[in-house]
Amino acid sequence: MKQLALDIGLATGPTLERFFAGPNEAALQHLRLWVGEGSQPGTRSPVPTYLWGEAGSGKSHLLKAVHQALSEQGASVGWLDASVAMPAEFDERWAAVILDDVHLYSTAQQAMAFNWFVNAISPANGAPRWVLAAGNLPPADLPLRDDLRSRLGWGHVFQLQLLDETARRAVLRQEADARGVFLGDEVMDFMLNRFSRDLGSLMQLLDQLDAYALRTQRAITIPLLKAMLESE
Repeated sequence: MKQLALDIGLATGPTLERFFAGPNEAALQHLRLWVGEGSQPGTRSPVPTYLWGEAGSGKSHLLKAVHQALSEQGASVGWLDASVAMPAEFDERWAAVILDDVHLYSTAQQAMAFNWFVNAISPANGAPRWVLAAGNLPPADLPLRDDLRSRLGWGHVFQLQLLDETARRAVLRQEADARGVFLGDEVMDFMLNRFSRDLGSLMQLLDQLDAYALRTQRAITIPLLKAMLESE
Protein backbone atom coordinates (compact mmCIF):
# COMPACT_ATOMS: atom_id res chain seq x y z
CA MET A 1 0.00 0.00 0.00
CA LYS A 2 1.65 3.25 -1.08
CA GLN A 3 -1.04 5.90 -1.19
CA LEU A 4 -2.04 8.86 1.05
CA ALA A 5 -3.32 12.39 1.28
CA LEU A 6 -0.87 14.96 0.03
CA ASP A 7 -3.14 17.93 -0.47
CA ILE A 8 -0.45 20.60 -0.56
CA GLY A 9 3.05 20.93 -1.94
CA LEU A 10 3.20 18.36 -4.72
CA ALA A 11 5.44 19.35 -7.58
CA THR A 12 3.45 17.24 -10.01
CA GLY A 13 0.02 17.77 -8.48
CA PRO A 14 -2.19 15.30 -6.62
CA THR A 15 -2.66 11.84 -8.15
CA LEU A 16 -4.51 8.74 -7.04
CA GLU A 17 -1.25 6.80 -7.16
CA ARG A 18 0.34 9.15 -4.61
CA PHE A 19 -2.54 9.00 -2.17
CA PHE A 20 -1.56 6.94 0.88
CA ALA A 21 -4.89 5.30 1.63
CA GLY A 22 -4.40 3.84 5.09
CA PRO A 23 -7.92 3.40 6.52
CA ASN A 24 -9.42 5.05 3.41
CA GLU A 25 -8.72 2.21 0.99
CA ALA A 26 -12.40 1.66 0.10
CA ALA A 27 -12.84 5.27 -1.04
CA LEU A 28 -9.61 5.18 -3.04
CA GLN A 29 -10.53 1.95 -4.81
CA HIS A 30 -13.98 3.31 -5.63
CA LEU A 31 -12.45 6.37 -7.31
CA ARG A 32 -9.74 4.34 -9.09
CA LEU A 33 -12.38 2.01 -10.49
CA TRP A 34 -14.42 4.93 -11.77
CA VAL A 35 -11.54 6.69 -13.53
CA GLY A 36 -9.73 3.48 -14.47
CA GLU A 37 -8.30 3.01 -17.95
CA GLY A 38 -10.68 1.31 -20.33
CA SER A 39 -13.73 2.99 -18.81
CA GLN A 40 -15.34 5.50 -21.10
CA PRO A 41 -17.40 8.37 -19.62
CA GLY A 42 -20.54 7.09 -21.31
CA THR A 43 -20.27 3.65 -19.71
CA ARG A 44 -19.40 4.64 -16.15
CA SER A 45 -21.96 4.50 -13.37
CA PRO A 46 -23.55 7.94 -12.90
CA VAL A 47 -24.38 7.34 -9.22
CA PRO A 48 -23.04 10.35 -7.24
CA THR A 49 -20.18 10.00 -4.76
CA TYR A 50 -19.67 12.10 -1.63
CA LEU A 51 -16.52 12.15 0.55
CA TRP A 52 -16.47 13.70 4.00
CA GLY A 53 -13.99 14.03 6.84
CA GLU A 54 -11.88 16.41 8.87
CA ALA A 55 -9.42 18.85 7.34
CA GLY A 56 -6.26 17.00 6.35
CA SER A 57 -8.00 13.69 5.62
CA GLY A 58 -7.34 13.96 1.87
CA LYS A 59 -10.64 15.08 0.35
CA SER A 60 -9.29 17.83 -1.88
CA HIS A 61 -6.33 15.69 -2.91
CA LEU A 62 -8.68 12.98 -4.15
CA LEU A 63 -10.97 15.39 -5.98
CA LYS A 64 -8.05 17.11 -7.70
CA ALA A 65 -6.55 13.72 -8.57
CA VAL A 66 -9.81 12.58 -10.18
CA HIS A 67 -10.06 15.86 -12.11
CA GLN A 68 -6.50 15.38 -13.36
CA ALA A 69 -7.08 11.74 -14.33
CA LEU A 70 -10.24 12.56 -16.29
CA SER A 71 -8.56 15.51 -17.99
CA GLU A 72 -5.67 13.28 -19.07
CA GLN A 73 -8.24 10.97 -20.66
CA GLY A 74 -9.54 13.90 -22.70
CA ALA A 75 -12.71 14.44 -20.64
CA SER A 76 -14.05 17.89 -19.81
CA VAL A 77 -14.97 18.31 -16.14
CA GLY A 78 -16.90 20.96 -14.24
CA TRP A 79 -15.15 22.11 -11.03
CA LEU A 80 -16.60 24.22 -8.22
CA ASP A 81 -15.08 25.06 -4.85
CA ALA A 82 -15.70 27.86 -2.35
CA SER A 83 -13.09 30.11 -4.00
CA VAL A 84 -14.99 30.24 -7.31
CA ALA A 85 -16.98 33.46 -6.99
CA MET A 86 -18.71 33.24 -10.39
CA PRO A 87 -19.44 29.58 -11.24
CA ALA A 88 -20.02 28.78 -14.90
CA GLU A 89 -23.31 27.47 -16.22
CA PHE A 90 -23.58 23.70 -16.66
CA ASP A 91 -21.80 22.55 -19.82
CA GLU A 92 -23.25 19.61 -21.76
CA ARG A 93 -19.72 18.60 -22.76
CA TRP A 94 -18.77 17.79 -19.17
CA ALA A 95 -18.22 14.12 -18.40
CA ALA A 96 -18.40 14.77 -14.64
CA VAL A 97 -19.06 17.48 -12.08
CA ILE A 98 -16.77 17.90 -9.05
CA LEU A 99 -17.83 19.95 -6.01
CA ASP A 100 -15.20 20.59 -3.33
CA ASP A 101 -15.64 22.07 0.17
CA VAL A 102 -19.42 22.17 -0.19
CA HIS A 103 -19.81 23.09 3.50
CA LEU A 104 -18.36 26.52 2.65
CA TYR A 105 -20.64 27.33 -0.30
CA SER A 106 -22.41 30.68 -0.38
CA THR A 107 -26.08 30.93 -1.27
CA ALA A 108 -25.19 31.63 -4.90
CA GLN A 109 -22.74 28.73 -5.03
CA GLN A 110 -25.34 26.39 -3.55
CA ALA A 111 -27.80 27.43 -6.23
CA MET A 112 -25.28 26.74 -8.99
CA ALA A 113 -24.19 23.44 -7.41
CA PHE A 114 -27.81 22.32 -7.32
CA ASN A 115 -28.21 23.35 -10.96
CA TRP A 116 -25.10 21.39 -11.92
CA PHE A 117 -26.27 18.36 -9.94
CA VAL A 118 -29.70 18.27 -11.55
CA ASN A 119 -28.31 18.75 -15.06
CA ALA A 120 -25.67 16.10 -14.47
CA ILE A 121 -27.98 13.31 -13.31
CA SER A 122 -30.93 14.26 -15.56
CA PRO A 123 -29.32 15.89 -18.61
CA ALA A 124 -31.30 17.26 -21.52
CA ASN A 125 -28.85 15.57 -23.86
CA GLY A 126 -26.72 12.47 -23.50
CA ALA A 127 -26.19 10.04 -20.62
CA PRO A 128 -26.13 11.04 -16.94
CA ARG A 129 -22.85 12.44 -15.66
CA TRP A 130 -21.01 11.56 -12.48
CA VAL A 131 -21.11 13.97 -9.53
CA LEU A 132 -18.19 13.78 -7.08
CA ALA A 133 -18.41 16.05 -4.03
CA ALA A 134 -16.68 16.56 -0.71
CA GLY A 135 -17.28 18.38 2.57
CA ASN A 136 -16.29 18.27 6.23
CA LEU A 137 -19.62 16.85 7.47
CA PRO A 138 -21.91 13.95 6.57
CA PRO A 139 -24.61 14.98 4.07
CA ALA A 140 -27.41 15.24 6.64
CA ASP A 141 -25.43 17.73 8.74
CA LEU A 142 -24.27 20.07 5.97
CA PRO A 143 -25.35 23.73 6.36
CA LEU A 144 -26.84 23.76 2.87
CA ARG A 145 -30.25 24.16 1.24
CA ASP A 146 -32.36 21.04 1.73
CA ASP A 147 -32.57 19.98 -1.92
CA LEU A 148 -28.79 20.09 -2.40
CA ARG A 149 -28.06 18.41 0.92
CA SER A 150 -30.41 15.52 0.17
CA ARG A 151 -28.89 14.95 -3.26
CA LEU A 152 -25.35 14.89 -1.92
CA GLY A 153 -26.34 11.96 0.29
CA TRP A 154 -28.19 10.07 -2.41
CA GLY A 155 -25.36 7.89 -3.77
CA HIS A 156 -22.08 6.48 -2.47
CA VAL A 157 -20.89 8.14 0.76
CA PHE A 158 -17.41 7.59 2.22
CA GLN A 159 -16.02 8.98 5.46
CA LEU A 160 -12.29 9.66 5.25
CA GLN A 161 -10.28 9.05 8.42
CA LEU A 162 -7.21 10.99 9.52
CA LEU A 163 -3.98 9.02 9.45
CA ASP A 164 -2.20 7.97 12.62
CA GLU A 165 1.35 9.09 13.37
CA THR A 166 2.96 6.04 11.74
CA ALA A 167 1.10 6.73 8.52
CA ARG A 168 1.91 10.45 8.65
CA ARG A 169 5.58 9.59 8.97
CA ALA A 170 5.27 7.26 5.99
CA VAL A 171 3.72 10.04 3.93
CA LEU A 172 6.40 12.56 4.88
CA ARG A 173 9.07 10.03 3.94
CA GLN A 174 7.32 9.18 0.68
CA GLU A 175 6.94 12.81 -0.33
CA ALA A 176 10.52 13.69 0.59
CA ASP A 177 11.78 10.73 -1.45
CA ALA A 178 9.62 11.83 -4.39
CA ARG A 179 11.27 15.25 -4.21
CA GLY A 180 14.74 13.72 -4.06
CA VAL A 181 15.52 15.18 -0.63
CA PHE A 182 16.66 13.49 2.57
CA LEU A 183 14.37 13.97 5.57
CA GLY A 184 16.09 12.67 8.68
CA ASP A 185 14.23 11.16 11.62
CA GLU A 186 15.23 14.06 13.87
CA VAL A 187 13.75 16.59 11.43
CA MET A 188 10.58 14.53 11.15
CA ASP A 189 10.32 14.31 14.95
CA PHE A 190 10.71 18.09 15.17
CA MET A 191 8.00 18.66 12.57
CA LEU A 192 5.55 16.30 14.24
CA ASN A 193 6.18 17.59 17.76
CA ARG A 194 6.33 21.35 17.13
CA PHE A 195 3.74 21.97 14.40
CA SER A 196 0.17 21.15 13.48
CA ARG A 197 -0.05 17.41 12.97
CA ASP A 198 -2.73 17.36 10.28
CA LEU A 199 -1.36 16.12 6.98
CA GLY A 200 -2.20 19.17 4.93
CA SER A 201 -0.23 21.44 7.27
CA LEU A 202 2.71 19.03 7.35
CA MET A 203 2.81 18.89 3.56
CA GLN A 204 2.71 22.67 3.37
CA LEU A 205 5.59 22.86 5.84
CA LEU A 206 7.58 20.34 3.80
CA ASP A 207 6.89 22.32 0.65
CA GLN A 208 8.18 25.52 2.25
CA LEU A 209 11.18 23.73 3.74
CA ASP A 210 12.12 22.15 0.41
CA ALA A 211 11.90 25.51 -1.37
CA TYR A 212 13.99 27.21 1.34
CA ALA A 213 16.63 24.46 1.17
CA LEU A 214 16.88 24.87 -2.61
CA ARG A 215 17.15 28.64 -2.26
CA THR A 216 19.90 28.47 0.36
CA GLN A 217 21.63 25.40 -1.13
CA ARG A 218 21.59 23.66 2.25
CA ALA A 219 20.51 20.21 3.42
CA ILE A 220 17.26 19.90 5.35
CA THR A 221 18.15 19.96 9.04
CA ILE A 222 16.61 21.30 12.24
CA PRO A 223 18.86 24.41 12.12
CA LEU A 224 17.69 25.03 8.54
CA LEU A 225 14.05 24.68 9.61
CA LYS A 226 14.58 27.14 12.47
CA ALA A 227 16.36 29.57 10.13
CA MET A 228 13.43 29.38 7.72
CA LEU A 229 10.97 30.19 10.46
CA GLU A 230 13.08 33.12 11.69
CA SER A 231 13.27 34.53 8.16
CA GLU A 232 9.48 34.70 7.76
